[in-house]
Amino acid sequence: MSKIAVIGSGFSGLSAAAYLSASGHEVHVFEKNETAGGRARQLKTDNGYLFDMGPSWYWMPDIFESFFNDFGYRVEELYKLTLLDPSFDIVFSGQQTLTIPANYSALCDLFESIENGSARRLETFMQEARYKYETGMRKLAYMPGLSPLEFADPQLIKGAMRLQLFSSFSKHVRKYFSNPKLIALMEFPVLFLGAMPGQTPALYSLMNYAGLQLGTWYPQGGFGKVIAAMVQVCQKQSVYFHFNSPVEKIVVEDNLVRGVIIKGTENAFDAIIGSADYHHIESALLPVSHRNYTEAYWGKRTLAPSCLIYYVGVSKKITLLQHHTLFFEEPLLQHAEDIYKYPKWPVKPLFYVCCPSRTDNEVAPYGHENLFLLMPLAPALEDNNILREKYFEIMMQRLEKQTGEDIMSYIDYKKSYCLSDFITDFNAYKGNAYGLANTLMQTAILKPSIRNKKIKNLLYAGQLTVPGPGVPPSLISGKIAAEQLLKYLKKQKYEAAI
Repeated sequence: MSKIAVIGSGFSGLSAAAYLSASGHEVHVFEKNETAGGRARQLKTDNGYLFDMGPSWYWMPDIFESFFNDFGYRVEELYKLTLLDPSFDIVFSGQQTLTIPANYSALCDLFESIENGSARRLETFMQEARYKYETGMRKLAYMPGLSPLEFADPQLIKGAMRLQLFSSFSKHVRKYFSNPKLIALMEFPVLFLGAMPGQTPALYSLMNYAGLQLGTWYPQGGFGKVIAAMVQVCQKQSVYFHFNSPVEKIVVEDNLVRGVIIKGTENAFDAIIGSADYHHIESALLPVSHRNYTEAYWGKRTLAPSCLIYYVGVSKKITLLQHHTLFFEEPLLQHAEDIYKYPKWPVKPLFYVCCPSRTDNEVAPYGHENLFLLMPLAPALEDNNILREKYFEIMMQRLEKQTGEDIMSYIDYKKSYCLSDFITDFNAYKGNAYGLANTLMQTAILKPSIRNKKIKNLLYAGQLTVPGPGVPPSLISGKIAAEQLLKYLKKQKYEAAI
């Protein structure tokens, strides 16, 4: 049995800890903050609100189910999932609202009502997207990205053209649809993948399959329930949790990690998985001689967006507001350029509002609403309260216009969260919220390596390595890192025995 440290208790860290402990190792999780969850922490207020601070879209339920199944659990035993119907609203200019139904047949009817012949084309599009999802999320996503030989798989080679790794997502969507509303609906998921739709591989139409066919779900009690379930799995396997315990240094001797320094005290370990911010681990915890990458390398990476978030409590019910609402009254292309091409605070922002109290009575006092407002934003920008308030006013004015209600006068809780908070709480490189962009040149073996190339018993997990940004990929990342470390430990044990 080896003694292993996991740095960080977000989705990837908890996933790695669960798999390592299930293999019989002693696992210690070190978390700099006071609770588990990383970006998926919850904020509980004195006046009765419970806010999910990060993830709010529960897509790819099969990935969650697969994780818990690996430890003998079913999701329904741990938390309750509700299928949202409608899945979400999209608001366009002139307050035209597209309500996306959960039922796929109804979705086809909606497409056809907007663009003649689009229902048939949607069916073809989704058949391809399903193939990409089943190949991408169930095969490609689980590859460690350490060698091109991983892709020397007859089935992958045979279906390589269908995966469309070298095709533009934007062109792919426009091959099927011409109506601007339908194009915006199909393109919006890639806004959070970290690149312009035109620079994102068409492979990621798998996101359309995930959202429009597998459904948009909500875990009752919020994403905190998912984190609590993962912590429960870990604790059942005797994982040790150390909160308020930021790692100050990784101790390296003879090209092996020997331990970590916490609060000035060295703690010995046989191996480490770093699931905190990859750049922070390299630049702040390791000597220059044992880093995978230079500052110049990191400076050239394309990051997924950061964001401005507001957690807002409202002392009234809001009638015309779904659980999820996307405000797309302005052009998607311009906001995307303000994030990726000419980084700046957006001139005409798109944003998103989540109202979980529409589905969950436990997240707000009776008769109140719980609102989560999010505006995607380029990382590494100036961040101050004046800018935050400016965009809060813009978002709230558009929300009030859409609902036809006074909301501002009823706010009884309000808190903002932006770039500087991501840096303070998570040591997030340049204040990023979603990790590394899923561009073609940052896919699979072209992502930062999951393995430290100079220290054999140090691996990385999370949104800055394989397979990429998002909650399901983070779950997978922890599993990949754990499997690679277990292979190393097994090899070491074998070599010691002969």
